[in-house]
Formats: sequence, C-alpha cells, structure tokens
Amino acid sequence: MNLMSLLAARRDAGRPVRAGLIGAGKFGSMFLAQVPTTPGLEIAAIADLAPDRARQACRTVGWDDQRLAATAFLDDGAALAARDDVEVVIEATGHPAAGIRHALAAIRAGKHVVMVNVEADVLAGAELAAAARSAGVVYSMAYGDQPALTSEMVDWARAAGFRVACAGKGTKYLPVFHQVTPDDVWTHYGLTPAEAAAAGMNPQMFNSFLDGTKSAIEMAAIANACELTPPSDGLLFPPCGVDDLPHILRPKAAGGVLETTGMVEVVSSLERDGRPVFRDLRWGVYVILEALSDYAAACFRQYGLKTDASGRYAAMYKPYHLIGLELGISVLNAALRGEATGSTRTFAGDAVAVAKRDLKAGEMLDGEGGWTVWGKCIPAARSLAEGALPIGLAHRVPLVRDVAAGAVVTWADVTVDAGSEAVRVRRAMEARFG
Repeated sequence: MNLMSLLAARRDAGRPVRAGLIGAGKFGSMFLAQVPTTPGLEIAAIADLAPDRARQACRTVGWDDQRLAATAFLDDGAALAARDDVEVVIEATGHPAAGIRHALAAIRAGKHVVMVNVEADVLAGAELAAAARSAGVVYSMAYGDQPALTSEMVDWARAAGFRVACAGKGTKYLPVFHQVTPDDVWTHYGLTPAEAAAAGMNPQMFNSFLDGTKSAIEMAAIANACELTPPSDGLLFPPCGVDDLPHILRPKAAGGVLETTGMVEVVSSLERDGRPVFRDLRWGVYVILEALSDYAAACFRQYGLKTDASGRYAAMYKPYHLIGLELGISVLNAALRGEATGSTRTFAGDAVAVAKRDLKAGEMLDGEGGWTVWGKCIPAARSLAEGALPIGLAHRVPLVRDVAAGAVVTWADVTVDAGSEAVRVRRAMEARFG
C-alpha cells in the first residue's frame, strides 16, 4: 500500500523507474496509456517487429512529442534487454519462443522481468523463474492479467489463515467452442469479419480466448504459481454466478464439483443451453476459502459472506480485471520492492495440444486459437507421463502420424526442432521439475 511513496522517493532523488517494453500490442498499449499519469515511471525503450507501429500506438494512447522523442524504438527485444537504461523488461509479445528468448536475455543482463507472455510462462516458466532466482532478479506475472490477480487473492487467503479450496476466473464457455476456428470465431463475438478487421482484431488470437486455450494456459499458470492442482481430465467450466461460487466450487465430498481441495477451475458465464448465468463472473477472478474452525465459519455468516450450506466454504471475488492498465503495479513492485506480483514456483499444471478434428500425417499444427488444436489444462504429472505436446510448441510443426479428434497430441506425433531454444528450455524444466 505504499508503492506511490516509494516511487515518489525515487523520482525526487532523480532516479525514476525506467522500463522497457517488448511488444506494443493491446496489452502493451494499455500500459503505455498509464505511463504519463504515473510520475516517476518512464519508458526508456520499446521493441516491436514494426517500430513505426509502436510509435503510432504511443500516439494513439496520448503520448506527446516530447515523450516520444525521449523513448528509443527498436526491432530487437534482446537488444532492448541489454540496454543500460532499462531496469525492468516487460515481455508482451504473446509468442512463446520469443518470450523465452527475451526473458533469458533480460535475466542474463541482470534485469527484472515482467512476463505478460503467459504462453511462454506456462511452456517453461519454472525454468525461467529458477534462472531469475540464480541471477538475483525478479521474474513476475503481469498484474492486471487474471493469473496475477488470482495469485494475489490466493496469497491473501493463505496469509489470513484460510485453506484455499479452489481459485480461478470466469469466461464465456460452451463445449462446442473447443471446435471453433478463426473462420467462424466472429459470430460468437457478435461481429462481422469486416467489423473485426476494421478494429484490427486478430481472429486467431481472439479464437484462443474462445476455444478454451487461453483459459487452459491461465489456469496452468495459476496452478504453477500457487501450487494448486488442475482437474485430471481438463477444466470443467461449470456454469456459475458469484452467489453460487462456494456451493459449486467445493470438493465432491462436500457436495461440489472438485475432485479434491486445492484446485484451479474456470466458471462459465453461460448455462449449457446458452442462457446467461445470473450475476456471472465473466471478467473476474475468485478464490474459495475454507474456514478451519467453527469460529471462523461463524464469522463468515456474521459478516455477510456468501457461503455454502455448511457455512465453511466462502467466496471472495473481483468482478473485473483491467489488463494492461494495471501493469504498472508489477513494474513498480519489481523495481521498488524486489518482489513479484505472482511467479511460477513449480510445475503442477500444463496446457497441452488437443486435436480439434481428425488430423492427418503431414498436416501442420497452427498453435493457439488456430484450425487444428486447442489447449487443455491437465496436471503436469499426466502431461509428462503421456508425453503430451505443450500447446506452446504446437506452432508450425508437422504431424508424422494421424491424430483423432479430441485426442491429446504427443511429442511422438510431431517433428520438432530439438535444438531450438524453446524446446531445450522446456526439456530442462521437465528434467528439473518432473
């Protein structure tokens, strides 16, 4: 609760916090919009494959000519990480292999890393976090995104003495969404392809939000940061409003849907017949608390918390998340406190590739939100035992044998470049934590 006083002290001493941003897309642009109104926080450099596009993004969010002139624009994220005037590197490309490359470059250069790139974090975050610890720098989730906000709530609950029965987020979900492709994604958003194109919306990226892949990635990230457990055969996405969270998201032994206590799960804002859920949590995050004493359970009731019938399970939730508008919290925590706003601690959950349809040998996989596979969150132990292919490596890799619709794609089903940095770091993580 004192970030601004710490930042003011740095500003008054003539030592503003100086960050570098890699990837000036939507998340990055939202962050850039808040920089001019955060005195003491400066952007030294921005790296993007199209530097002119990054400059235009800055103008779009309201930067003046003076701020633009004081910022370096590059096309190389590793070069940004090596700059002496960058204290915190923000990786916001969304590309798993690029995220791993940039994070390692920053860590080697002694820079803190704020990893907006959840795709890279789930692919190899435990290994990257271990490298950061060895180098004495921070490796952090991005505040404003749902994994960091959920991790904060889990930490709060445990620090207050509660057991965490479940944690996660809300989304719009129906089972048929797993088969949606970029060709028909806009019908589910109420847009025409022309309207989406005019707004600069990427159909494959938005499809990853819809087909379950993004939810799988984010729940794996939360599991790995909070040492929680994914469901054994993937997320259930139960329809659930905020008033029913503690009733539905409790262990089966207590009348809920969870296999055990201490799990991650996503709740749907749609009933299975497509009707909207009453008081849904589509944009928010939650944690389910378990009172460990009769006295604490009685306090739940006395102070108006929504509980299950037993009174021992209660929910706390945050109805919205502000994406990049909140990212400065992570940057400032890293620079001023040397702390992460959530960070991978272990390898508990994985997001693996599942065939959207019958796939034939010779076909090329196209990654998150594409035409061929979607991402499913399963326990890391199962992923390793089955040799499952991480969704983060299902980019432009050819199948060497057929895979049936609904089946998990394995390493043996594809040809991968074993010498690539992303594969090497992933394999190192599996060896370290498997």
